[in-house]
Amino acid sequence: MLEDLNDLYQEVILDHSHRPRNFGRLENPTHSARGHNPLCGDDYTVFLIVQDGVIQGIRFEGSGCAISKASASLMTEALKGKTVEEARKLFDYMHQLIVRGETKEEIPGTDKLQVLAGVHRFPSRVKCAMLPWHTVLAALEGRAEATLR
Repeated sequence: MLEDLNDLYQEVILDHSHRPRNFGRLENPTHSARGHNPLCGDDYTVFLIVQDGVIQGIRFEGSGCAISKASASLMTEALKGKTVEEARKLFDYMHQLIVRGETKEEIPGTDKLQVLAGVHRFPSRVKCAMLPWHTVLAALEGRAEATLR
């Protein structure tokens, strides 16, 4: 059963990597930031349109490994329509999920994001999966560049 679940998660990651959702530049963004991981070469720019505290539009462009691209694709789907505060909470949730493989609390509607829980078993890939999330946080905070922690 666990092997079947791992296979499914791997399929979802590959699907989002090969056919990323919301890929490409967003015209007239209100917020944007670049995230770059010099250790592996992942390099993305995230574009957002935030109106009245709600993420109305979100897209990304750039290149990187399958995990970083899948994470960016899943992130854009998860954040569209969320408030800035909800986006920050989702960042914290994803940081726990990706770094530890589990979270302190559950957030409804995060089922698809669970595919990234297994990344914690590969420490060299944690920054790959977190790069898009750090980048969107930088954009929301008005910073031009993401800081990986």
